[in-house]
Amino acid sequence: MSARSPLRAACGFALLGALSIACADGETTTTAEPTGDAPPPWFEDVAAASGVDFAWQSGHASRAYFPEIMGGGAALFDMDADGDLDLYLVQGGSVLAERGAQPSNALYANRGDGTFDDVTAGSGAEDRAYGMGVSVGDFDNDGREDLYVTNLGRNTLLRNKGGGKFEDVTDAYGVGADAWSSSAAFFDYDRDGDLDLFVVNYIYWSVAGELTCSSKLQLSDYCSPNSYNAPAPDTLYRNDGDRFTDVSAAVGLRTTFGNGLGVVCSDFNGDGFEDVFVANDGMQNQLWINASGASFRNGAVEMGCAVDQDGREKAGMGTHAVDLDFDGDEDLIVCNLTGESDTYFRNDGAMFSDRTPIVGLAAASRPYTRFGMGFADFDQDGFTDIYQANGRVTLAPDDAGDRPFDQVNMLFRGSESQRFREVEPRGGTARELRATSRAAAFGDIDGDGAVDVVVVNRDSPAHVLRNRAARGHWVLLDVREASGRAALGATVTFDVGSRTVYRVVRSAYSYCAANDPRVHVGLGDIERISTVTVRFADGSVERFDAEGSTGFAADGVVMLRRGDGASDAR
Repeated sequence: MSARSPLRAACGFALLGALSIACADGETTTTAEPTGDAPPPWFEDVAAASGVDFAWQSGHASRAYFPEIMGGGAALFDMDADGDLDLYLVQGGSVLAERGAQPSNALYANRGDGTFDDVTAGSGAEDRAYGMGVSVGDFDNDGREDLYVTNLGRNTLLRNKGGGKFEDVTDAYGVGADAWSSSAAFFDYDRDGDLDLFVVNYIYWSVAGELTCSSKLQLSDYCSPNSYNAPAPDTLYRNDGDRFTDVSAAVGLRTTFGNGLGVVCSDFNGDGFEDVFVANDGMQNQLWINASGASFRNGAVEMGCAVDQDGREKAGMGTHAVDLDFDGDEDLIVCNLTGESDTYFRNDGAMFSDRTPIVGLAAASRPYTRFGMGFADFDQDGFTDIYQANGRVTLAPDDAGDRPFDQVNMLFRGSESQRFREVEPRGGTARELRATSRAAAFGDIDGDGAVDVVVVNRDSPAHVLRNRAARGHWVLLDVREASGRAALGATVTFDVGSRTVYRVVRSAYSYCAANDPRVHVGLGDIERISTVTVRFADGSVERFDAEGSTGFAADGVVMLRRGDGASDAR
């Protein structure tokens, strides 16, 4: 969100095209049926049929309290190690209510076919706070995925006890700092074999210190983060086995503050240690370069990803990284506010270059405010696509009815030329789904090999978008440490035809979301892949070959567990 006066909040830019009016009961509105000439949709919203009945509650009544427009979060993760993805949704409530008096977060168990049972009651995962986001990682190396929930106020670490049960171990592990946190990421920054935790904090905010902002129509509206001029420092917790230690100051993270919203970890400079990119709202982005696990420095300016090509500080929200150009390093994307385009930073090795217009995202993305987003090959043609979850943060400049923050989401198809084009119908569904969307979590929920999307919406039902696109072949690489936990931070490389695919095992990207860490790659018409090389987070390398000389067959899950491959000294 761009800077505004605390006495009058600017309303941003008008949407291109008409904004439909939502029903008074809060249900998501839709546009008219597509014409007979419209292409088939890529997604179908199956939330009701799948058993997911959830809406993030903002608690908004009359006065606009800033946190009401920012949540909530979602995680797709395998909580019970049965091979399918379960769902955790982070709830809001009211910023005026006490902790414990808020509605519960929701935990859904996958029945194995992409439908879910609500197993929240008695799970220990309720965490009744005003919630923002969630991160997933097996911090204790017991083979079970744990949850870290970010809140307005004390965050919560939920250890997975197995059998769908969790326990709050926040105080015992020392990770419950009282702040307004947004996204978070588990990663092994010091390469010692356990997962550390990076927490992105937004601004210093309190109910008592809330500002009064208004729209051009003199209506109560939400303020910009820059109105408060109170950016919060991010936090790095080092995993010391029996607890975490806040090492933020010791490693250099207190040198630069930002209004942090999105985070993604990757070895952007190729030195073997994972770095951290933070998308900041209305301020320069940060790229924390990891100096051999001992310290970090903010290299965003020198490496060209602090601002866009025109030197503008944008309203960074969701972010992701992928090797879009098949050159063996990861490029970056950051999505922003209405009136600002996405920013695509191509990794050129020593630095990044803003190539947003060249990849076709400069004009198409500008009319919308984008939060949750991700790269995925939805049609499995071998080229990465983009899904974005949209929703305004300030009132529209004209009367938009009962749901003035709602926008339609967007879907872009990638191509061999590395240029994206928007998919029609807009958002990839037969009817345009309009809501105030925030988190978007990505993963194969129904076991058909295709990437689906779960979107959390403010004061309206979540979307569960099942992938219906016409698709090519695929492979899903399940990369594990010897302990059984997902090998977060590992990289995989293998050949698909004439291209070498490079992917990172990660869960944390998008906005306030945790995603399936298994590496999904679309293969087009390729029916087999050969040797897969895995470089684990500690730098060790193993080669994995299928039995015989035929390689790994497409259209299946391939387990790659540390110790099962052939050692490679490279």
